[in-house]
Amino acid sequence: MPQLYLVVDDLDQWTHTLAGEAVISFETYLTEHPIKGQKKTRIINLCNTDQYLSTGYYCSLLAEAREHKVLPPANTLTDLSSQQLTLVQAAEVLEDLDQKDLTRTDDGYAFRIYFGRTALPQLKMLARRLFERFPCPILEVRLAFLPGAQAATAVAPNEAVAPVDAVDDSVTADSWQVRSVHAIAFAQLDEQEAPEFVAALEKFTQSVWRKPRSSKASRWDMAILVNPREKLPPSDAKALKKMERAAQKMGFAVEFIGPQDYARLGEFDALFIRETTAIDHHTYRFARKAEIEGLVVMDDPTSILRCCNKVFLQDAFTYNDVPTPLTRIVSSGSDASLDTLESVFSYPIVLKIPNSAFSVGVMKAEDRTMLKKMLNELLAKSALILAQEYLYTEFDWRVGVLNNRPLFACRYFMAKGHWQIYNHGEDRIGSGGWETLPTYEVPKAVLDAALKSARIIGDGLYGIDIKQQGNKVYVIEVNDNPSLEEGVEDAFIGDELYMQVMSEFARRLENRGR
Repeated sequence: MPQLYLVVDDLDQWTHTLAGEAVISFETYLTEHPIKGQKKTRIINLCNTDQYLSTGYYCSLLAEAREHKVLPPANTLTDLSSQQLTLVQAAEVLEDLDQKDLTRTDDGYAFRIYFGRTALPQLKMLARRLFERFPCPILEVRLAFLPGAQAATAVAPNEAVAPVDAVDDSVTADSWQVRSVHAIAFAQLDEQEAPEFVAALEKFTQSVWRKPRSSKASRWDMAILVNPREKLPPSDAKALKKMERAAQKMGFAVEFIGPQDYARLGEFDALFIRETTAIDHHTYRFARKAEIEGLVVMDDPTSILRCCNKVFLQDAFTYNDVPTPLTRIVSSGSDASLDTLESVFSYPIVLKIPNSAFSVGVMKAEDRTMLKKMLNELLAKSALILAQEYLYTEFDWRVGVLNNRPLFACRYFMAKGHWQIYNHGEDRIGSGGWETLPTYEVPKAVLDAALKSARIIGDGLYGIDIKQQGNKVYVIEVNDNPSLEEGVEDAFIGDELYMQVMSEFARRLENRGR
């Protein structure tokens, strides 16, 4: 079990007794650590963090340099030092605030969060979400209630207020806003607050950082991010179970985590994202935090950034001579733009929002009237839209690539009576059939195009969609976090598919000396 240390500015400040925890001063941590032979160490930094180069900041920074898991991580302290950035992020979680029980005062409403916990029932969800976003032992939060007329413009002296439109669609509505969020040192708690903090600390260390792992000793800890509420997850339950068994064979203790476990990433050595990714989404924040904290993460945030935007893909494909359908980037639904598109394309014309997934946000215009209507509809959601020639095929190739090597190959057939693989009807989502083949039976042109396009993105796990007409192939897109479902992508090589993925995680950890 990893050794846990609580680091404080001055040992005289700590008068509490906790079973199993070692309390040390920052000076001791600075001069006597790391301890030789002590492989896994976790640090809870309770030092003063109110300044950029404070002891608390250096405590977290040194912990990361020593490969110790630390709370809070240095990047969180850096984020909190920029209140404008902090408040924009904090505004995203205000939707969970139960406003009816809060007292409106001129000074606002202040409260403290201890490891994501608060004694105020109406603020429990908000406290947990803020801790997920800013994982610090102690956070001091101040809320302000602003009438609609003031909400869009009011700024307190020396404090930035998150914009109303980050919280609510209407800038004229009355609303609570986050006025400030700060990390607080243990020494700043008074006699009444300290016992509440210690109780939260005990619960946190017992239920989270001291949670028992597998009875069998494992070399590494892996988190697999899933979301049971997702309608079209990239892996089904049977595939996830096979991943878990493969990971265990490679020396991993596996835990399935969800969106609520953001603050726990420091517990793990590796993160495997098995939830559909997006940029303005917790999946990207998980990937970014995991990368910063030194985890092996698949897929990495750079791959997510590149794959989740088809404008980037199209530009990169063009620059690198990857074969693609005839494509134009559109920024206007004006008549002049329609004239230009009609001079380039024949109907039907395919329109795509850049961050579409599973065929959502992809439309087919059969004539000018439909083109104008669909284009304006999509431009209301994105400043740029892709217009693309329509290529009829009975199926799309999907070539899975891992670290620039072929992993699997499938033919995904179009949904019955539809022009796409997925048909999003009013009551249900339909899809076509599939056929899985050995990668050595894939036409060379298809395989070459898949590998060439994957190299543009990186060395992660990708699914490349390709259309083939005769001897010509066209790369449609590269997907990070591709589907890995039992009986589909693994139909040819079976459990070996999951073993290869987990072997890659192990290889990367080995190369880091972990």
